[in-house]
Amino acid sequence: MKSIRIGAGAGFSGDRIEPALEVAEKGDVRYLVFECLAERTIALAQQARMRDPALGYDPLLGARMRAVLGICAAKGVRIITNMGAANPVAAAERTAQIARELGLRRLKVAAVTGDDVLEAVRSGDYALDETGQSVRSLGDRLVSANAYIGAGPIAQALASGADVVITGRAADPAMFLAPLIHEFGWPMDDWTRLGRGNVVGHLLECAGQVTGGYFADPGVKDVPDLARLGFPIAEVAEDGTAVITKVPGSGGMVTAATCKEQLLYEVHDPARYLQPDVVADFSKVKVTQEGLDRVRIEGGDGRPRTGTLKVSVGYVDSYVGEGQISYAGPAALARGRLALEIVAERLRMTGVQTSELRFELIGVDAILGPKLSAGAPEPREVRVRVAGRTDSLDEATRIANEVESLYLNGPASGGGVTKSAREIVGIRSTLLPEHKLTTAIHIVEV
Repeated sequence: MKSIRIGAGAGFSGDRIEPALEVAEKGDVRYLVFECLAERTIALAQQARMRDPALGYDPLLGARMRAVLGICAAKGVRIITNMGAANPVAAAERTAQIARELGLRRLKVAAVTGDDVLEAVRSGDYALDETGQSVRSLGDRLVSANAYIGAGPIAQALASGADVVITGRAADPAMFLAPLIHEFGWPMDDWTRLGRGNVVGHLLECAGQVTGGYFADPGVKDVPDLARLGFPIAEVAEDGTAVITKVPGSGGMVTAATCKEQLLYEVHDPARYLQPDVVADFSKVKVTQEGLDRVRIEGGDGRPRTGTLKVSVGYVDSYVGEGQISYAGPAALARGRLALEIVAERLRMTGVQTSELRFELIGVDAILGPKLSAGAPEPREVRVRVAGRTDSLDEATRIANEVESLYLNGPASGGGVTKSAREIVGIRSTLLPEHKLTTAIHIVEV
């Protein structure tokens, strides 16, 4: 039975680059997929594009392409990525430019567009899933609206001969499903195989998570050589069954347990994992350890897609001001608590307007809260953190400044102050009928 090997090159925007190069050089893969786009990332990318129309793609695009384009071209490895973010065409042009600088020739770079549905959502009557309010209610605060496209247009780009395919907001598993559709000729209504392809995509989409990165818990779930964590590879057969593995000698591990954790990651209903191409069914997936760092995955299924696409709606939510300062040595905890009291009183006295405030001591109660942290041994050092949500940047700045003023106006021996005031982009979701989406493929040749 025919099979192909697909490697993961990234699991998020800021992921490491070396493991992707290792997969390209030593993984004997046919495809290398960089999944770099989170829900909020694309809204921030849209803001960057509004400031400069030449930007809006992943800031690490250049570094990643410089690292892998040469070896991928030499080995015939095709690259698929959503690093196009808010500007896939500019990302494709930048990639082509890098290819020319590296002396590469006869390379075809495809940009898949159409996920930007801001005007369609703005002009229609669509409700936000989380609140039930109309998208229109966001008014001028609306920044972006990007639909999750499926594997179809990516497979079309591959069929056109593209060596590199760059998308904007595509569903994460779709980037791994597309080469399977292209290579095996799977029909777009073969729900079982499409479901199985989504199982593979979901296992690989977070890269190092499935090879033990997020799995690791010292003394409970020990993972070897995490500093050299290798990224996963899937050997996928024509019927959609797969073996998850990694480059021999790379760090981390692939076990039935790491695969099971990733299989359930961010999945609400394993029998109804809603994707643009299929409603995938993970409920009968069988996970079997086949050998060292080799796990067989079989039993996935699927049902017809819903006919609607999830849309991530980005909007200006608020502003956040934050300040931090550290105290150490005898009575550090008491000085930290006094610092919090001072800032709280100062914010009341000066009338800073906030919708939410947090006063916490990092290392004491910042995560678990004061009740669960009560009775813990007194630390020798603490870090004060005050953060507040406001309706303006000026008000957010006042919060940060009050923490900085503790240098000379607060408890003794405070140091290491940091402060910031920033605009916060929030994310909501809506649903768009899939017929409202029109994708296109733009080819840049080297």
